[in-house]
Amino acid sequence: MGEFGEKTTTCGTICLKYLLFTFNCCFWLAGLAVMAVGIWTLALKSDYISLLASGTYLATAYILVVAGVVVMVTGVLGCCATFKERRDLLRLYFILLLIIFLLEIIAGVLAYVYYQQLNAELKENLKDTMTKRYHQLGHEGVTSAVDKLQQEFHCCGSNNSQDWRDSEWIRSGEAGGRVVPDSCCKTVVAGCGQRDHASNIYKVEGGCISKLETFIQEHLRIIGAVGLGIACVQVFGMIFTCCLYKSLKLEHY
Repeated sequence: MGEFGEKTTTCGTICLKYLLFTFNCCFWLAGLAVMAVGIWTLALKSDYISLLASGTYLATAYILVVAGVVVMVTGVLGCCATFKERRDLLRLYFILLLIIFLLEIIAGVLAYVYYQQLNAELKENLKDTMTKRYHQLGHEGVTSAVDKLQQEFHCCGSNNSQDWRDSEWIRSGEAGGRVVPDSCCKTVVAGCGQRDHASNIYKVEGGCISKLETFIQEHLRIIGAVGLGIACVQVFGMIFTCCLYKSLKLEHY
């Protein structure tokens, strides 16, 4: 009876080891995906971050990058702890899983909260950013972001092209007779911003605010979904780790 009980425990441990190993392989790939989404947000989609008053969008991306790196390292540690049957490593592995879980929950919550307040922030700050910083010394990043925003999304001004009448650059006379930036033009050539007729510039309802809001909200949904999705998967990893830890403890008796 004792031998049968010992054999049952050993078989259960082996099954748990392979379950945890499979989880670690998937977990490592998930970490790569999380890190990739964070880097993608920072490197390829960061052009418009300078137009945002809040640093929440940037913070969620950095959290995902850090979580992704820790996930990949943790996945390797998990494999070592599983096959060496080291209970101390399993404890460390569980703690790291818990930390990553919390990081990804925080990223998901931040993305959701910022998603809700994005419209109000853009309405309150985007016009000031565009009219007060465009073509101003020390704000080259804003100038580049505004030009790209207007060209990529075929819009002009935060709400409409009339917003540019309040631009410090236009008022200063440095604009060379332009009433809107050249990036508002449907066909960009030097000085084309001198004429703001609908045949020459983009006049879309809602201006650039609605376009930028939609763009950022789409990325916030991706960040939130990735963070919360991987966090849910990690719950199974923590359960498997606890079961293996308990199984190894029983085998020592």
